[in-house]
Amino acid sequence: MHSFITKNTNLLIALILVTSLHVKAQDKIGFALFDGIAVAGYVDQGAFMNFTGPNVSLTSKHSKYILGMLPSLRFKEDTNTPKNSFITPNLGVGLTYSYKLLAVQVPLYYNAKTATINGNWNVGIGVGMRLNFLNKKNN
Repeated sequence: MHSFITKNTNLLIALILVTSLHVKAQDKIGFALFDGIAVAGYVDQGAFMNFTGPNVSLTSKHSKYILGMLPSLRFKEDTNTPKNSFITPNLGVGLTYSYKLLAVQVPLYYNAKTATINGNWNVGIGVGMRLNFLNKKNN
């Protein structure tokens, strides 16, 4: 699993570098505490729902690339005893790409170690909506 995460992290860094090489004068790099993107998806045999949190973004026309933190709710049935709650708060990190209203996200969430398993990172996939795009005057 560690090599899987390392390969995906390297791919993510390469994607960001390639994207940043194509920055044009009309493109905008920004920082935000909240971006108005709601995403739902799958990770670690469960689901998640999040809103993009503090991030660094690159905006080019209707596209937006975001690398940031993802305050989330994770939904997963725990079969162990004692059980965790079905819904747990979680903070992830990941890459989000949005075009107009559509958003696609690749989040990473960490599961802490327990008495029986080591801690590990889990890669997910999600889709959602860029809610603040509706407020833009130049759709």
